[in-house]
Amino acid sequence: MGRYDEVFRKSVEDPAGFWGEAAEAITWTKRWDKVLDDSNPPFYRWFVGGTLNTCYNALDRHVEGGRADQVALIYDSPVTGGTVQKFTYRELRDQVATFAGALKALGVGKGDTVIVYMPMVPQAAVAMLACARLGAVHSVVFGGFAPAELAVRIDDAKPKVIVSASCGIEGAKVLAYKPLLEKAIDLAAHKPEKCVILQRPQVQAALKPGYDLDWSEVTARATPADCVPVAATDPLYILYTSGTTGLPKGIVRDNGGHAVALRWSMDNIYDVHPGEVFWAASDVGWVVGHSYIVYAPLLTGCTTIFYEGKPVGTPDPGAFWRVISQHGVKVLFTAPTAFRAIKKEDPTGQYFKKYDLGGFKYLFLAGERLDPDTYHWASDLLKRPVVDHWWQTETGWPIAANCLGIEALPIKPGSPTKGVPGYDVQILNDAGKLLGPNQEGIVAVKLPLPPGTLPTLWQADDRYVSSYMSVFPGYYFTGDGGYLDDDGYVYIMGRVDDVINVAGHRLSTGGMEEVLATHPDVAECAVIGVADSMKGQVPIGFVVLKAGVDRSATDIQKELVQMIRDQIGAIACFKEASVVSRLPKTRSGKILRGTMRKIADGETYSIPSTIDDPAILGEIESALQGVGYAKK
Repeated sequence: MGRYDEVFRKSVEDPAGFWGEAAEAITWTKRWDKVLDDSNPPFYRWFVGGTLNTCYNALDRHVEGGRADQVALIYDSPVTGGTVQKFTYRELRDQVATFAGALKALGVGKGDTVIVYMPMVPQAAVAMLACARLGAVHSVVFGGFAPAELAVRIDDAKPKVIVSASCGIEGAKVLAYKPLLEKAIDLAAHKPEKCVILQRPQVQAALKPGYDLDWSEVTARATPADCVPVAATDPLYILYTSGTTGLPKGIVRDNGGHAVALRWSMDNIYDVHPGEVFWAASDVGWVVGHSYIVYAPLLTGCTTIFYEGKPVGTPDPGAFWRVISQHGVKVLFTAPTAFRAIKKEDPTGQYFKKYDLGGFKYLFLAGERLDPDTYHWASDLLKRPVVDHWWQTETGWPIAANCLGIEALPIKPGSPTKGVPGYDVQILNDAGKLLGPNQEGIVAVKLPLPPGTLPTLWQADDRYVSSYMSVFPGYYFTGDGGYLDDDGYVYIMGRVDDVINVAGHRLSTGGMEEVLATHPDVAECAVIGVADSMKGQVPIGFVVLKAGVDRSATDIQKELVQMIRDQIGAIACFKEASVVSRLPKTRSGKILRGTMRKIADGETYSIPSTIDDPAILGEIESALQGVGYAKK
């Protein structure tokens, strides 16, 4: 039995013993009475009776323990002319304590909620950690979110204060936040008591006297605040994820389990240790930003990077290599879409060759399926392990991964390897029966979930049960389809609703995307199922070509159709593959397949607030009309 098998077995056979041991890496103001309270399933609670402060564990503990002068956070912003700022643990602790004092002076205390609507600037982390310091609950909303979406979150979270900035910068575009914030507050039934606005040089926001407060002014007169101990089971934050009903779901993260799980994950999954540099190229508005830009690296005593830029265009496809080289990054964690963008702009890796990446050890990818073609491209270029891993906003940290800090297992392209210790991943059929190896079904996790995962939804216990726990009693319903192979490796084939029914045959659009992605001219692709009067559904493909491809689109389309026919079969009824300039995505890089399906089926759809470029939907609609779909 290998080391991984040994650790995994202990985690599922004795979860209380396993996580009780892991919790020794965290500083507690009072030790727990019970590691796992399983008296009220599916509402499991971790470290009941224990008290701690997450901000203390992320900052003060390191200042007191000898890391005061180590760099905690590097702000690297190519979109502001190449700004680079470094904050030691002492400096960051002092800024957080001061801003916590400013919030405290505004009446924010333990249990109050604060919405943080910020771009990728260090003050976003300061605001989050200041809330944690006071025992307040933060809810970060992606900066630049549409007013209607922000208003829904204001009404659900009911913040006492909103912390925002005068603007965000998206590539070359400057987006003023204050008009969006004002409209959202007008739309919301709940009115926050105050707004604190960080004025950035690019835009000076007009502040309402007495209501809007300038960040620099409130911090200048603030008295630093101490850490407030909270119960391990008290909420640290709310993070909203889209719901099928149109109402966002407020994922709750607790303090104790969250700190324990994230601290454990850094050593054991990412093989990153105190003093090393870790970079998650994401945004604080997403779960990756919460877990692996702010909390996990700081809880561990690492140096984390706040990057305000893009993988390409700020200024070129070498942006990531420059950051890794300049700041001595050991591990990069980003989304496959970032690497597809780099591959599209620099398919032969010329920019990569310009930089010294001697200290760079691993690339981790997550957030969507890593197609084997992108895996091979990145692996061949980097000559380092490229590690696919799979998790969700709900879980807060990886469900399946190659746990490099425990035992590096052989990589299988297309698989995020095996279940992370704590997650007993199983495959069920529609009736909830266990399936055997290589049988595709619904991916579920046997309860209890490990620490750090969602204990419930914000003030919506019933919705928590109906969304995740009642589909298969005794299991967490992931909403993803997939299978385990003979070696226990997990394969995620996409959301359950991405399985289409073609003339009675259940086929995975994810499997078709894997095939299309291997075409030498294709940089990126998506396959959706559209309604068909004869067959129920048929698949339609969309592909983005690599830079410099000058072949006939018609020839490429014919080759793609033939590839699906050869590798999946005529049964797939795959006959259309449209070449488009880009795919519609959220700002976090997820392809908006659901919106594309609605366009194809002629259904009414609203432009998602998370979309990075609404104009692309017109191109998708034209492409679909060209092949006989998207009829109104």
